[in-house]
Amino acid sequence: MGKTMIQKIFEKHSSQKAVIDEIIDVDIDVRIARDFGGANVVKNLEEFDLPIENPSKTYFTFDCNPGGCDQKYAANQHICRIFARQHGIKVFDINSGIGTHLVIDEGIAKPGSTVVSTDSHANILGAYGAFGQGMGDKDIAHAWAYGKVWFKVPPSLKILLEGRPSKHASPKDIALRLLQQFGANGLLGYSAEIYGEYVDNLSLDGRITISSMATEMGGIIVLFTPQKNDLVADSDASYADVIKVDINGLEPMISRPGHPEDVVSVKDVEGTTVDSGFIGSCTNGRIEDMKSASNVLKNKKVAPGRILKIVPSTDSIWKQCLDNGIIQIFKNSGALVGSAGCAGCAAGQIGQTGKGEVTVSSGNRNFVGKQGSGDIYLASPETVATSLVAGYITTAKSLPVKPKPVEIQTKTSFIEKKKSIVIKPKLEVKGRAWVIKKDNIDTDMIFHNRYLSITDIKEMGQYTFDNLKGFENFAKEAKPGDIIVTGKNFGCGSSRQQAVDCFKSLGISVIIAESFGAIYERNAINNAMPILIAPNITSQIDEMDTLNVDFSTGEIFDQTQVKNYFAKPFSKSQLEIYKRGGLLNNIR
Repeated sequence: MGKTMIQKIFEKHSSQKAVIDEIIDVDIDVRIARDFGGANVVKNLEEFDLPIENPSKTYFTFDCNPGGCDQKYAANQHICRIFARQHGIKVFDINSGIGTHLVIDEGIAKPGSTVVSTDSHANILGAYGAFGQGMGDKDIAHAWAYGKVWFKVPPSLKILLEGRPSKHASPKDIALRLLQQFGANGLLGYSAEIYGEYVDNLSLDGRITISSMATEMGGIIVLFTPQKNDLVADSDASYADVIKVDINGLEPMISRPGHPEDVVSVKDVEGTTVDSGFIGSCTNGRIEDMKSASNVLKNKKVAPGRILKIVPSTDSIWKQCLDNGIIQIFKNSGALVGSAGCAGCAAGQIGQTGKGEVTVSSGNRNFVGKQGSGDIYLASPETVATSLVAGYITTAKSLPVKPKPVEIQTKTSFIEKKKSIVIKPKLEVKGRAWVIKKDNIDTDMIFHNRYLSITDIKEMGQYTFDNLKGFENFAKEAKPGDIIVTGKNFGCGSSRQQAVDCFKSLGISVIIAESFGAIYERNAINNAMPILIAPNITSQIDEMDTLNVDFSTGEIFDQTQVKNYFAKPFSKSQLEIYKRGGLLNNIR
């Protein structure tokens, strides 16, 4: 039987066969730590006295907070710089841009390469026909020290785009159409290959836009066949499913606030007053995106009282914008142009919002609180630019002569604090159940990005779930030994390790979910945080039931109801890592 693209890439980088659902060790060509995760990577390496396997394949990228305007970010960047000097590691510093874009543009990653990063959108490498994976700091430390990490070989889906979109639709609109069909977890655990007439003529910039949104569908990666490479799936490759997506005549699309997958036509929300806009991110910060926005903004002004923020993804693209007169167009329109980097997705750079603020963003996420307290719509750069000129959500073909008057919003914020403790691992636990009947609880709901610079686990517990509606007081009320029972795709979103560590900080004994986000599952296992998967468990356990849980058998005994349920027990690898207290403990 033939091989899929992901199987071919894995087998090229492993001595083992890439059998679906089997775990194999994979050699990593490019190993990246960003500024928010880099300090923790350094901490792990030094704490466990680990080597750097190959400095020439190892990189720091300071793309979350290029300005170093947060004291802890600045301190973390300096820690990374010192470590880099000691070990001969390349630093793409604050003047460089988004790391995953840089490794493509600089030729560091090639089609067929393997890349890991503390960036949950490292799967944009799929646009290039390479494998990219976002990971937590323990995974990255292992890759830096040994040049390889373990992966479960994912099944593959074949996605066929049928038809041609309208001339008004951009690659971002195609990505949003995919989100509309697959939802937040439709690609959960899958590698996907994408084909069709539209794809055949799609530029690298357009492919990056689509691949970068795989994370928002729960996917491991969305792979495009490289345009100049022999890395192609075999004609008899086995796919879990072949799915057709109709894009014929597609018009501009938009995601409504709070959920990237809540996608509708722009027409459905046309007329909604906006306060601000953002163009950039790893999804839409390329030169084609900048040109598209400048075509809309040329000889026009941002509506009075509105703010448009624009951030190219790399310094090279910034310079192209300067040389081509695009920066001048942006400035003439009244837009703010920031230094290359992640911007709106990271709390430390421009793109944040206040409570009540309505923003149209070209980013990849609009989770509640992701870009501040405002309401975030996701759309293409063209739709963002047009909406900011009009003062309300609209498309270029409906641009009014006069903008809509501004509306004023209030801004509020607060932080609650609580001390935390840590418990030692056990194979059997007993505790009361917190039943959270929600699917797709993302990492910003678990541990918000405004706390990303925290590296001390003792400080983390107090912020757990403070961005999850209805559970804002969880950290105050939780007790050591408590058990979380929740729905599907728990921990989707960012690769942040803190979204696992905050539960360890509080002494939560186990998280039982109907399924986990792919990166979150890895992070929990690698840091010895007990997790179990149990289908339909939220419909069986009642709030505050007393549960006895056996990790080795998967047995869940509901002492309150006197009923037994079963989860999938710890795998051999999970049990081994758990018993030794984490991936990096006693690694030698």
